[in-house]
Amino acid sequence: MPRPDVDSPNVAAPLDDDEPLRKLSVTRLVLLIAVVATAIGFGYHATRKALAGPAPKTAKSWFAPYVDTTLTPVYPFESSASMPARQVALGFVTAVGHDCTPGWGGVYSLDHADQTLSLGARIAQLRINGVQPIASFGGSAHTSLALACKTPETLAAAYQRVVQHYRFRTIDLDIETTTLADQDAVRRNADAIRLLQQSNPGLHVWVTLPVEPSGLQRDAADVVHGLLAARVRLAGVNVMTMDFVRAPNSGESMASLVDAALQSTHAQLSKIFAAHGVSASSREVWSHLGATVMIGQNDAQGQRYTTSDAHALVAFANRTGLARVSMWSVNRDTQCGTVYSLNGIRSNTCSGTAQGALEFSKTFGALNGVAPKGTSSSDLTELPPQPDTNPAHAPFPMWSAQQPYPKGYKVVQAGNIYEALWYTSGADPSAQAHTGTDGPWLLIGPVLPGSKPPTVTTVAPGTYPDWQTSASYHVGDTVQFAGLPYQAKWANQGASPGNAMNDPYGNPWKPLYSIPGEPSLP
Repeated sequence: MPRPDVDSPNVAAPLDDDEPLRKLSVTRLVLLIAVVATAIGFGYHATRKALAGPAPKTAKSWFAPYVDTTLTPVYPFESSASMPARQVALGFVTAVGHDCTPGWGGVYSLDHADQTLSLGARIAQLRINGVQPIASFGGSAHTSLALACKTPETLAAAYQRVVQHYRFRTIDLDIETTTLADQDAVRRNADAIRLLQQSNPGLHVWVTLPVEPSGLQRDAADVVHGLLAARVRLAGVNVMTMDFVRAPNSGESMASLVDAALQSTHAQLSKIFAAHGVSASSREVWSHLGATVMIGQNDAQGQRYTTSDAHALVAFANRTGLARVSMWSVNRDTQCGTVYSLNGIRSNTCSGTAQGALEFSKTFGALNGVAPKGTSSSDLTELPPQPDTNPAHAPFPMWSAQQPYPKGYKVVQAGNIYEALWYTSGADPSAQAHTGTDGPWLLIGPVLPGSKPPTVTTVAPGTYPDWQTSASYHVGDTVQFAGLPYQAKWANQGASPGNAMNDPYGNPWKPLYSIPGEPSLP
């Protein structure tokens, strides 16, 4: 430690031996003691603000699986049957391309994601189901906003756009790979989060970092130091207990490596918090620590996280008071292979280990605590807005009892968005939702205020020959009708292309266009 500077206003100068000591009256002495006690108490509470979150005695461990929101096929995280958790981390918000523009998966802008993936409606449905959505920024792929935005101010503005657009109250900063290695980006990120919390004083911020059984490496520990030094109020540190530098030795399990990583990180965080003036007990440190496992086959060979390992982590969390358990990812929470488990397979859509459907989620779901809800400047109401029932605002076609719908088709009925799970005709989506029965429609979420009807771009006149009632057409012929292009699926005459959308299987014409967000019709 460096020697304190006696000229500092926070350090008392030493007494001069030649100066006589003045006696204090009893009244002054009592007053002095009160002032000192108040100052100590204020300082304690001020440093405690460096950590946001619940009191450890009342908090329960909570489970927040990650979902890859842009992975195809799209995972229906908005469905209560597909999301057995009380909170979910939605990954990943990154830069769109290499610009300082926030979006999803490096491809979808916020508006594009709402239109193509119905993401805004799905997040609203999560809240209706009582599930808290958490935005996860960064990840290992694509360009993080911390790299794309070159100043703390522009970076904070990018974060704010996402928080405000979806009314997130908790965010997760997944800092790894190229972002972790860029010290300028790490510093810029800390300053930006401080600015973000100034605009959203109640926003909860988690940071997710790679870890080894020996604990956080220097660069990861520096991230925590930097956030606390920038006066960011951390809800907690979540460590990625996966893809370790070595596989378990003989007699070891992945659970034992995960336990070692958490114990090591706990010891490190105790010292890091203390270095920034935060006095935290062992239990309090656990209440600001989380673990994310990669279920099944990890990217590293010889590392397979099993359902037995999951049960061990649940026991560990209950024993220590570990705040959070997450997993990558709910998209993968099914075994590879329908009858027999195909072990050791690395896949984005299955685990590569023996398990039942959603078995990891159900196991971790025993940790039934609720993540503390923060607040944001965009909070207007606790519940999502009422569905917009104006047909003029419907982002997808209005449902019709006369039209058949193939799998994947989206419609709007009674202010809600539905997606066909299989070919269907005549089945009212809203009637299914009201009765609670299984049926051909999946409830996506409500039509949100500000939604716009779908638009279809017409082709320029003369791009294709105009359709003629008397003309004979052969397979592959192309025409345009009402400014829209069509192609003949079989020879025909007199069959109007205008009926192709109403009868996709019986009409001889295939539309060469699609309504935004809709599947290509056969």
